[in-house]
Amino acid sequence: MASFLGVYLPELFYVLCGLVCFDTAFRARKNKRAKAGTILFWTLTGLIFMLGKLLPSVVTGSMLVIMGCLTVTKQVSMGVFQEATPQFRKASSERIGSVIFLPALTVGVLSLVLSFVKYNVIKDGVATPTSLNGAIMTGTACVVALILAFAICRPKVSETREDTSRLLMQVGASCLLPQLLGALGSVFSEAGVGEVISGMISSVVPSGNRLLGVIVYVIGMVIFTMIMGNAFAAFTVITAGIGVPFVIAQGGNPAIIGVLGMTAGYCGTLMTPMAANFNIVPCAVLETKDQKWAVIKAQLPMALIMIVIHVILMMVLGF
Repeated sequence: MASFLGVYLPELFYVLCGLVCFDTAFRARKNKRAKAGTILFWTLTGLIFMLGKLLPSVVTGSMLVIMGCLTVTKQVSMGVFQEATPQFRKASSERIGSVIFLPALTVGVLSLVLSFVKYNVIKDGVATPTSLNGAIMTGTACVVALILAFAICRPKVSETREDTSRLLMQVGASCLLPQLLGALGSVFSEAGVGEVISGMISSVVPSGNRLLGVIVYVIGMVIFTMIMGNAFAAFTVITAGIGVPFVIAQGGNPAIIGVLGMTAGYCGTLMTPMAANFNIVPCAVLETKDQKWAVIKAQLPMALIMIVIHVILMMVLGF
């Protein structure tokens, strides 16, 4: 049971993601522009999802390089899809009403509920309570939401496939940024980037100055998150390089400093296009006029205010 939950079930959801990518590649045959590049891009994406644990790292890396080249050279196109008429949209809206939000809410609520589920992993005769894999939580919630969506909207399977491909093509290469940037954090940590940053900061920040240490830590989290697009990836590097030696070592409470350091990184998330799933994907899905900066412009003032608040909270609560 433990091996099924820990190894096989997560892979099942990755396989399902791969099948969706393959279906999108198949749909790309209808593209009028950049047909070959789009087919190749989504085929490679599907292979990485399905065979990621089986492929040698150098093969996966090479595939990602090819995908990056296809994106940079504009060989990945959305294609043309048949749009629903305004009359059909209005009639569907009146028929379904606000119940349409139930599947989306189900994803978040069910994922949260599953995060509290534990199962025992037995090693050397000792049972250790373990949380479900993130892929299991999100994947299960999405499958349940899909079933609810079918029950509520009663679409044709062909329509569902078409709209899924349209949405995935609309998001494009941005859908891969969270995974790539998350991996980049691990690479930076292994490469000792935190130690390098610590050495650079020690020559600038006077030892024992709590306020300056807190300011540098908060701003470092913000800037590094903006670069990497992921506060989790930045947290390990910046906390090891700045948070521990210049804040916690000066008497800061590790739990409070760590929590505020992480949320300070989220201020950077609000201000960067690298956080594609938050700031770029919504613009693409909603087809805003300013497809890259609309969300960031709206969030920027609040992000700057929250940076200052984090410095104050860290000084008041952290010591």
